[in-house]
Amino acid sequence: MKNWFLFNILFLFGFLTVIAQDIKIQDADSKEPVSFATISFGNGNGTFADGDGIFKFTQKMYADVDTLFISSLGYKELAIPATAVPKVINLTQTTDQLETVILNAKLEGKFKNRELKPVHHDVYFDCWLPTVESEIAVRFNRVDEQPTQITTLQIPVVVEKSQVSKKGKLRAFSTLFRVLFYDVAADGSPVRKSVYPNHTFIITEETDEIYEVNIEHLNITIPKSGLFASIQVLGYTNEKGTLIDAKKYREIKTRSGYTKISTTYRPLLPFTETLTERDTYVRRIFLNDRAWQVFDLSYNPNSALVRSGHDNYGMGATFKVFYRD
Repeated sequence: MKNWFLFNILFLFGFLTVIAQDIKIQDADSKEPVSFATISFGNGNGTFADGDGIFKFTQKMYADVDTLFISSLGYKELAIPATAVPKVINLTQTTDQLETVILNAKLEGKFKNRELKPVHHDVYFDCWLPTVESEIAVRFNRVDEQPTQITTLQIPVVVEKSQVSKKGKLRAFSTLFRVLFYDVAADGSPVRKSVYPNHTFIITEETDEIYEVNIEHLNITIPKSGLFASIQVLGYTNEKGTLIDAKKYREIKTRSGYTKISTTYRPLLPFTETLTERDTYVRRIFLNDRAWQVFDLSYNPNSALVRSGHDNYGMGATFKVFYRD
């Protein structure tokens, strides 16, 4: 009887281990992991793979999900039934990605350092609450219409003084962000991913109100038409900086049924009413075909931020400007 009980326990443990097994997303040709690939559930929610292309999916955790849509920049989107998710998912590069040849000349010669100062405040109600289903983009133009390289991005954050423990210390958190770059369309909106690589960074409760991201090594030169830099939350991390496997939304029971509420992440992002020339664009990663929209009343007429005039994110930057005689 004792042996039979032990057998059942081991069987159950083995079964749970199988259904909770890591799922890897990789390049179909090189077999290299596709870092931070997007996993959309087709219902306005989703998650991300980690830096090694790994994510977890169980039907117990996401009982309402029928199909997973796997995508990453430069790859064809892949739809997989939730009942038949393989251990390894292969993504195929798009044709235009395979045929693209990138020629990126590094700016050289004499330059002057210039700065676009960030705008910060710590008013909770005038902040954007980051979620994994949203992305915020800010446009940067050449300085004095001269060849310009971005060397750092200055990210204003609010770590929330309200999140103070009884001992008087800020409650700990560790959030992974990603910076991406986009070209500028004819109408001034972000369009297609730039040739420049993305960059990840972690913010904790110990971060200063302006977090400086050094991207000089990426050699990012602003085109004549300008360049968008966006930031996106990927989720909380453990002490090793690896994404924590956790549901990215909550289900709240209402009179009309269950409503899905996206999980918000610390730190908050302070939006400002003092900027008039820098347009901020936002988009929903898992909805509306990922279309970019300028953050104004046309995006959401009920947004408290927009209605109060806090319609721009004051991301700053430092530049190397190469003046030509």
